[in-house]
Amino acid sequence: MQRRYRFPSLAGVLRLRRETIAANPRRYVKMLLVLLAVLLLGNAVAGWPYFKAQLQAVAVLDTVGNQTIPEPVRWLVVEPVKTTEMTLQLPSGAVRARMYTPINHPDAPGMVVVHGVHYLGMDEPRLEAFASAMAGCGLRVLTPELPNIKDYHIGASSIVSIGDTAAWMAHASGDRPVGVMGLSFSGSLSLLAAAEPQYKRDIKFVVAVGSEDEMSRVANYYLTGRAMRPSGDAEVLAPHEYGALVLEYESLEDFVPEPDRAAVRLVLRDHLYEDFPAERAALAKLTPGQLAEAKQLMDTTSPITRKMIAESDARHLTEMASVSPDGQLTHLAAPVFLLHGEGDNIIPAAETQWLEKDIPKADMAAALISPVISHLDVDATGPGFRDQWQLVHFFAKILHAEEAR
Repeated sequence: MQRRYRFPSLAGVLRLRRETIAANPRRYVKMLLVLLAVLLLGNAVAGWPYFKAQLQAVAVLDTVGNQTIPEPVRWLVVEPVKTTEMTLQLPSGAVRARMYTPINHPDAPGMVVVHGVHYLGMDEPRLEAFASAMAGCGLRVLTPELPNIKDYHIGASSIVSIGDTAAWMAHASGDRPVGVMGLSFSGSLSLLAAAEPQYKRDIKFVVAVGSEDEMSRVANYYLTGRAMRPSGDAEVLAPHEYGALVLEYESLEDFVPEPDRAAVRLVLRDHLYEDFPAERAALAKLTPGQLAEAKQLMDTTSPITRKMIAESDARHLTEMASVSPDGQLTHLAAPVFLLHGEGDNIIPAAETQWLEKDIPKADMAAALISPVISHLDVDATGPGFRDQWQLVHFFAKILHAEEAR
């Protein structure tokens, strides 16, 4: 059986939620009935704009999950979308990007969605589905492709790229600030971009999905299986091998001598890219010594491998700190939404608890750690209606914030 290694993405999160609802449609029907009841009662607090955002949230979840949107909702939130391939000429360099534009609202509010650490970058199917669904609700969505993140390198240079992209989108939106949603490690980088004074007027709010507060703490989790919480206790959760492999790939010079590096890098790259035929072909070309090195690195639970990773981590503490929001959000002046899967074993949910502490209270818009989602699967016991509703409610807040002028 082929293994799949993916960092959290909101499109994946929503697909998983949809699978759970499909397994128990009565809960979903109940959710719609609650929404309709709110409309009939004329909820004076939420009002029509927020109720519309609730309907849009349901529609986006259905669209991403390849489900038919109920007719009472369809007329309100679905419109044709045009996609445009482009290259952004930014101060930090040229960036490939894709714009999703609602045809009936070409000047709609803008939003930037930054892909996670994944080899498909902005072409990841779940991201494409999510961006299209958002645009179908009347938003203009820009998905830039960041080469370093696409190639599994989490560096500070991507912070500038995210900030420059947001500035470009804000200018293209008539000098109106835009929302920025970052997936996985890109969520942390998006927070750091928003904290930079030069991007303050361009970023309206930030959504960080499955993101970390302190990179070195996450790296330590990969070695120990213990995710420390701000309360002082620890969540014990077996880490996925993906995280450790990314650390090895990013700092391969710490693990393999220079003459063997190129050959071993191909093996790791093909493994991370989920190209298993290419991985087998790359393994077949290795010398006996290189094969032993590659096998050692692939065994992320080996005490020998973990010792090498720990030594490598110690060499790169400064670089890790540069991509960690911890202690660097003093100048943040944008509302923040945090979403995390309760069972995430690549970036543990404890990191969102740390982010809640580090984000200035005035900027903390909403946070949700949900049992509806995990990194690779839905909770086997099945989340209840309340959990499903909380996710819809959380997502509606984001849509409402995006559409607010």
